[in-house]
Amino acid sequence: MAEITGDQRVQSEVLEGLATAVNHRRWFVELAVPHLGDDPIEIGSGLGDYALEWARHVPRFTATEADPDRLILLKERLVDEPTIEVREMLLPHPGGGDYSAAVSYNVLEHIEDHVGALRSMKDLVRPGGTVIIIVPAFQFAMGPADIATGHVRRYTKKTLGDAMTSAGLRVETMHYANALGLIGYFMATKVFRLMPKEGPMVKVYDTLVLPATKAAEQLVRPPFGQSVFAVARVPG
Repeated sequence: MAEITGDQRVQSEVLEGLATAVNHRRWFVELAVPHLGDDPIEIGSGLGDYALEWARHVPRFTATEADPDRLILLKERLVDEPTIEVREMLLPHPGGGDYSAAVSYNVLEHIEDHVGALRSMKDLVRPGGTVIIIVPAFQFAMGPADIATGHVRRYTKKTLGDAMTSAGLRVETMHYANALGLIGYFMATKVFRLMPKEGPMVKVYDTLVLPATKAAEQLVRPPFGQSVFAVARVPG
């Protein structure tokens, strides 16, 4: 079994800080909703922020976490959500499944064997279902924050597409997202060596800049972005 790399304490601090970026999360929630189907599973649910949002759109939802401490917190947070099941899961995972989709945001970059992880996601999904991925974009933006949180790599559309194809998936949708976020992330984490935590910079960006960025990118897909979003189909 592979391990998700990085300092778990730092990862939790970053997750807690980014939980305040409400507009950013809602944008990325919306990207996945049309592809979830009726019974999706999330790989790497963290503190459950995305799980709670997605569960409103589907009859059943499964949230998973690899880190034992975060798994306990996740179960506590979701205990009163009757449509959400919580499981422990680490990728690559040997078992199969019959889920309508596997969705995983900002997890694949932590896993050395990312093709094996994608293959495991494919095996969890029924034929014709989807694997929905968001990963951080562009290796030049790799900095201290990436290293501290355990990022093995950052992606381009080509490198993510190659990994998905190698895992036996058929890529249907792929584009960059949050172009201005890439510039802000590069300046904050590589130039000023800050961690992406809660604070005035995150709040100002999420409140003032993010809505305009989202509106613009709904009209024209940018040639770069802070993240790569992809949807791939499971053959069958």
